[in-house]
Amino acid sequence: MKIIIGAGNTYYDGWLSTQETELNVLRNSDFKEYSNSKSISAILAEHVWEHMTEDEGITAAKNCFDNLEHGGYIRVAVPDKNFRNEWYQNMVKIGGNGDPNHPAYTHKIVYDYIALKKVFEQAGFVVDLLEYCDENGSFHYKYWNELDGKIGRSFRFDTRNSFEKLGMVSIIIDAKKPIIINPS
Repeated sequence: MKIIIGAGNTYYDGWLSTQETELNVLRNSDFKEYSNSKSISAILAEHVWEHMTEDEGITAAKNCFDNLEHGGYIRVAVPDKNFRNEWYQNMVKIGGNGDPNHPAYTHKIVYDYIALKKVFEQAGFVVDLLEYCDENGSFHYKYWNELDGKIGRSFRFDTRNSFEKLGMVSIIIDAKKPIIINPS
């Protein structure tokens, strides 16, 4: 089973789209009720973690870890604190632009790649950075397969980006649950 959390209007073949009212990542019991004891191999969360405090983010990461099969992963994208674009930073900052109807109004944190990586490592994941800006604002990109979870607000798939200019980026990570091998 592959699940998209906080899906909004996102639907991909082979993925089950959920909303917070159906599967709240802060409640471990929601995973059990929602998956009906089916094995979860992958979770996709595009721009979800910034709507939680750092402590809530750690709890949510632990719940995902607990409910993923060994070898499973969660692909996460969040706004990037290190992206050097004033318009972007004003849009994604805590509280957004102040408009209660804007999605960023409920932002509680803006991550840099180090802080986001740490949240998932604290939960037990092995984290692979796919896209992010470093402390100097330099953009880093590692090829990732969209069939493993497509992120719309990414270098390749956001139409505001080109090789000449970045318009919308995210920190994108794959957090993998290690495979446990029992020696015979």
